Amino acid sequence: MKKVLVTGAAGYIGSLLVTELVRDKYDVTVIDNLMFSKTSLLHLMVKKNFKFIYGDVTNHKLISKHLKGKDFIIPLAGLVGAPLCEKFKKKTVKVNLDAIKYIISKAKNSQKIIFMNSNSGYGIGKKNKYCDETTPLNPISLYGRTKVAAEKEVTKFKNSVCFRLATVFGYSYRMRTDVLVNNFVLKAVQTKKIDLFEPNFRRNYIHVRDVVRAILFTINNFNKMKGNIYNLGLSSANLTKKQLSLKIKNRIKDLKITIKKGKDPDKRDYFVSNKKIEKLGFFPIHSIEQGIDEMINVFQLKTNFNNNY
Repeated sequence: MKKVLVTGAAGYIGSLLVTELVRDKYDVTVIDNLMFSKTSLLHLMVKKNFKFIYGDVTNHKLISKHLKGKDFIIPLAGLVGAPLCEKFKKKTVKVNLDAIKYIISKAKNSQKIIFMNSNSGYGIGKKNKYCDETTPLNPISLYGRTKVAAEKEVTKFKNSVCFRLATVFGYSYRMRTDVLVNNFVLKAVQTKKIDLFEPNFRRNYIHVRDVVRAILFTINNFNKMKGNIYNLGLSSANLTKKQLSLKIKNRIKDLKITIKKGKDPDKRDYFVSNKKIEKLGFFPIHSIEQGIDEMINVFQLKTNFNNNY
């Protein structure tokens, strides 16, 4: 039975990932300080191959102890998104970068690391060109800068795979309503109105369950993937914010979309190529339309999500 350590496992991606790992009979140890959710892992507490450790990734002694003997290390703990990172700048550096450096320093060469970066590191892309893994990185937020710096550290560890994630959407045990698709659908359901600033800014998207599928794919194909960086997104979902809004309007007919003057504080603007991971045989299976329908159903049932980050 392969042993896996996941930090930040109670989060948006982590809570779904460890559920699948436990289901697939991995021996799963998770470390989380439950900063954002105290309930997202409760359904796993009775599982014999699941071990929960309450703690923080900045606790070096704790991390060092639980790194030992693990086949795979998947560090998901992090402060995510530009607004949150600007609010907690020092903690962002400690969690998003320094904790990764420590894991790398203590990991044995035989251990395997799967790291999730964000393709926000591309910053502002060229208008008529897709960003691929060779495109120079130009992060424009503290969040992007810490993730890019952490990726550089991970790539020094040869037994590693790095992903640059598209903007994630979809339902998880620990919901996020700040990510763009979920946020737009929530506004559409609650207010029947979306205000757009800089509507032609571009983004790539991927369902959270496809992110989990990609991690499981990597575990099963690690030897042919190691030492590489991969963009991870849905190639049919390179969309402007206006195009995304119109897809939501196709589902919610009385939605009013208003173009507003002014600047969007999130300056990211790029389309992304996912051909490198697709050539290995991995393709997302959840469309943006399916995700919109899913989130409409979720938000119509329950709209009181307080843990946006």
